[in-house]
Amino acid sequence: MLVLLGFAMIAVFMVLIMTKKLTPVLALIIVPTVFGLFAGAGLGIGDMVMDSMKSMTSTAALLMFAIIYFGLMIDVGLFDPLVRFILRKLGNDPAKVVLGTALLAAAVSLDGDGSTTFILTTAAMLPIYLRLKMSPVVLTCVAGLANGTMNIVPWGGPTARAASALKIDVNDVFVPMIPSLIAGLAIVLVFAWVLGLQERNRLRATEPEIWGVPSSAEPFTSDAFDGGTTAGGSGTSRGGSGRSGSAPVPATGGPAVGGAAPVAGVALLERPDEHVDDSAAMAGTALDPNRKTLRPKLQWFNLGLTVAVMGMLIADLVPLPYVFMVGSAIALLVNFPHVKDQAAQIVAHAPSIVAVVSMVMAAAVLTGVLTGTGMVEAMSAWLVQIIPSSMGPLMAVITGVLSIPMTFFMSNDAFYFGVLPVLSETAAHYGISSAEMARASITGQPFHMQSPLVPAILLLVSLAKVDLGDHHKKVLWRAAVVSLVMLAVGMLTGAIGIG
Repeated sequence: MLVLLGFAMIAVFMVLIMTKKLTPVLALIIVPTVFGLFAGAGLGIGDMVMDSMKSMTSTAALLMFAIIYFGLMIDVGLFDPLVRFILRKLGNDPAKVVLGTALLAAAVSLDGDGSTTFILTTAAMLPIYLRLKMSPVVLTCVAGLANGTMNIVPWGGPTARAASALKIDVNDVFVPMIPSLIAGLAIVLVFAWVLGLQERNRLRATEPEIWGVPSSAEPFTSDAFDGGTTAGGSGTSRGGSGRSGSAPVPATGGPAVGGAAPVAGVALLERPDEHVDDSAAMAGTALDPNRKTLRPKLQWFNLGLTVAVMGMLIADLVPLPYVFMVGSAIALLVNFPHVKDQAAQIVAHAPSIVAVVSMVMAAAVLTGVLTGTGMVEAMSAWLVQIIPSSMGPLMAVITGVLSIPMTFFMSNDAFYFGVLPVLSETAAHYGISSAEMARASITGQPFHMQSPLVPAILLLVSLAKVDLGDHHKKVLWRAAVVSLVMLAVGMLTGAIGIG
């Protein structure tokens, strides 16, 4: 009964948020509560949720003050030069912008922290997406895929957990999986390029007057833009109309700077018209050069403070929530010395704070019910039992496939310390080593990172003003493909064997 209730609860939750019958916050509260009562939790369901919520409070504090800090840094103009640099390098071609997003997210993911990756990637790229009227859902999809793939690095967490659970060296797990990691990243880049091309075609079809489609050109096919709405309304950005408010970026109309010929349908890196003003193009976006919150005289101070905060993140000398608390306090005090301005800044970022913190707290209901009622243990035991003995030699492959859904619906700790040892013990009877089982188990990480139980992904969709259901519709099947490719390459290279 617990197995049926567990899988039914997960299925109902996913259907409700992907069909937008309920917001993720409401679904995370209502669905587990109903199924928990059916499972016999009774009045004890409150204690289950409170126990789970205690473990979430530090995460909520971290995300709250991280949003304040980096939102403040965007407001004061710290990232304006970075965005202009990226635009000069990538141009205004959506395909290049999306590919650049994947590369940036993968590079930043080397620090092993998903929250940091999503904060920096969103801060650098979201203003560009809004300026070009691209979909923020594409940003969250590509950033989520890149970070999920890179999550198997030894210092990222899952690999260390797998090694610890099976009492083997972490290098024995990771090093043979490097070809799989490279293959996974290659697939992510392919997905990013294709998504970029789809965005280019969509913009050509919906706004030809901006994107310079010549009258003699054959009509373009507008790829259906699945999940294009965001939390703020229809379209590609918050504000209801779906437009970022940026001025049109023409693609034709004059010789490009440097002699480059303009390409129909693509806004070039070089300004095609010498009269086009960058200031006008940025007007109305998060990079509006005339916004009152700019603090150009404090640019170096803000940069130094941010470097110090990131250094403390990497050094891990004090708890991360406290780092962002102190960083936010210093940034507010120096950039906005008047009390009214400080209060205004906090209020300005309140919508993002409420969205992400409420979702983290609501996720405690789901995890509390899953754990407290014994659903997780029952589901894990059932999955192990239904594997026929004839498939014993394929235990590593089965573990890799199971890691895709199981790490999505349960924490990494629950999977690696609760499920993996049982599977590994069974596999040992068929000559499959613990190292091979550990390698197979980490291939589901690209899918795991999209889970609503992962605070970092909640932060990503919150910062980008994207609905979690829209993100899932675009990212989940692609994440499954990346995971399966990593598993297949691991089998081909011998890192994941068959008994």
